[in-house]
Amino acid sequence: MTGVLVLDSQQTRDLVNMKEAIAAIETAYQELGAGRVQLIPRRHTVSPKKTMPGAHHFFYHMAAAVPALNTAVLRLNSRTLRVTEKAGAVRQELPGNHVGLIMLFDIETNELKAILHDHFLSPARVAATSALVAKYLARPDVAVMGLLGSGGQARAHALALCEVRPLKLIKVFSPSREHREALAREMSARLGKEVRAVNDPREAVEGSDLLVAATSANEPVFRGEWLAPGMHVISIRGTGDPYMAHGETDDITARRAGGIVVNSREQVKIDGAAGLLPLIEEGALSWADLHEVVELITGKYAGRTSEAEITVHYNNIGMGIQFAAIGAVIYQKARQLGIGTELPTELFVTRQGG
Repeated sequence: MTGVLVLDSQQTRDLVNMKEAIAAIETAYQELGAGRVQLIPRRHTVSPKKTMPGAHHFFYHMAAAVPALNTAVLRLNSRTLRVTEKAGAVRQELPGNHVGLIMLFDIETNELKAILHDHFLSPARVAATSALVAKYLARPDVAVMGLLGSGGQARAHALALCEVRPLKLIKVFSPSREHREALAREMSARLGKEVRAVNDPREAVEGSDLLVAATSANEPVFRGEWLAPGMHVISIRGTGDPYMAHGETDDITARRAGGIVVNSREQVKIDGAAGLLPLIEEGALSWADLHEVVELITGKYAGRTSEAEITVHYNNIGMGIQFAAIGAVIYQKARQLGIGTELPTELFVTRQGG
């Protein structure tokens, strides 16, 4: 076997596009639905930082094994987490350096085959999962998307959703006028579609068929009353992270939804993610109301029941299979093109006998 391949974020960015990422994620969920995948939900430890009052060291990991890809994956993240208030809004900040690593293992040989930085790969797998669910759950005639947020996740979601629905207009809002206008200019040029910066969140929501909340907010960024019949809503920020008292959606959004999709019920039970656990405890929702992505992909959950039904995908919890799927594509392409830094396998393996 060749050595251990190390790829930084810029190298991974150039090796996979959104169409490929969505296809890889769909294959992984099909394997999960067929019972051929094993995974460990996300777990984390949180420690106060002595050098940064009010901030915490956040360390988490998740893992999965996908035999069809001959790949087992371990995703590790070490970062600083702090909740602050800016311009009257409570938000999550990730100050300082952080380490995000994806380690790919060969199931047959047991050996480590690659270490990938996750700065690009992580937003790509979130957006690809959002697009995959929208492919099955959003109305086929979706033409207008509201986008709340102007960072990397918002950018990735604009690219991904255009792969699965014939969008003609994207309306972008974020609290920073400079940021939303810059994103609108960039994505208009990249997508060849009208991407318009708007002045308030309600303008982004109203008149849209599809709504994506891709923010760092610790409180609702839109009101559930604004949602029109037939909308499909995607949220990537919930209460799964420590010290995040709320998510970017309100209770009314969940109460109005006819179809709710989560990545993992088990993770909701662990983290109370997306604020759904309190609604279940009070009886407003039941566990049967929460459908997993794998159930949608395999047909166990039939999806949208009518053109007027509001559907919501709470895509705020990562799963190891997502990193295995996209990581495997990136690894194969890098090998074919000779990209990356190679380290001796002997640094990472213990040989038995001999």
